[in-house]
Amino acid sequence: MSTHPIPVITIDGPTASGKGTVAHKVAEHLGFHLLDSGALYRLTALQALRRGTPLNDEHALAKLAEHLNISFTGDAIFLAHENVTDAIRQEEVGNTASKIAAFPTVRTALYGLQLGFRKTPGLVADGRDMGTVIFPHATLKVFLTASVAARAERRYKQLIGKGIPANMEDLLMDLKARDDRDTNRAIAPLVPAEGAHVLDTSEMTVETAVAQVLQWYAAVGK
Repeated sequence: MSTHPIPVITIDGPTASGKGTVAHKVAEHLGFHLLDSGALYRLTALQALRRGTPLNDEHALAKLAEHLNISFTGDAIFLAHENVTDAIRQEEVGNTASKIAAFPTVRTALYGLQLGFRKTPGLVADGRDMGTVIFPHATLKVFLTASVAARAERRYKQLIGKGIPANMEDLLMDLKARDDRDTNRAIAPLVPAEGAHVLDTSEMTVETAVAQVLQWYAAVGK
């Protein structure tokens, strides 16, 4: 049996920094598993909104998180066999996810679930606290960032492309509010992990960002 730990690449960063796309492509290139940790919070938020769970009832939300029946198949995300890939990308769900992610019991409920994604041959994990809290001993830690304007523009194009109406001013306000919540929360605030490579993608193509992450990973020496 190999004594080498299963390699983990963590890619953290704020909303719409491109971390999801970069993580997906890096995982694809390396043949690694992918953990979209933000999706877990979004799934909890979606379930809470659907069930009418009060968004200030921390324990009820944690219970929901604990009993999520989820599966990731390729690009699709399933909640109890229903494809909710697009449903969890709605702005209301994203904003709700950001609010409930501030609750310690919700984060604890999802902690073990996230650790379970670490399987051979390796894992690429994207989120906000992958390198700081979930996988502090990751092989490579990356912190992806971009200006609020660049991120709002990306989110706008993303939504319009999916036929979802969007307003640039509202998106900017939402992103700033989310950033504020994420960086200032008491538990697992959004900060670059110790030893993380910071990559500003404001003026960068996805391909360039992916190539840089792969280059860093190659340099770590498996």
